[in-house]
Amino acid sequence: MLELRPTCEHCNKALPNNATDAMICSFECTFCAGCVANVLHNVCPNCGGGFAPRPIRPKDKLTKYRPTTKVTNKPFDMELFTGMLQRYKDIPPEKR
Repeated sequence: MLELRPTCEHCNKALPNNATDAMICSFECTFCAGCVANVLHNVCPNCGGGFAPRPIRPKDKLTKYRPTTKVTNKPFDMELFTGMLQRYKDIPPEKR
């Protein structure tokens, strides 16, 4: 089950369960759509994978299956990320 992390790992923008701009990679790294499009260029800085919209958990399941409250805010070093970005940005995620 997804943790549904509460914020963007890069800019710390709030991403509650019903956020339509929450994006995740296959390892559940969580970023806002703005960071994915404008900073990351659809390349996860942690694993090199691409992103997909994070599903929204139905309201009636939130009591039993609560989103995590643990914030994972770890802005990455753009200099270190540049190499990965150059390797992957022009390769579709399904071919990386």
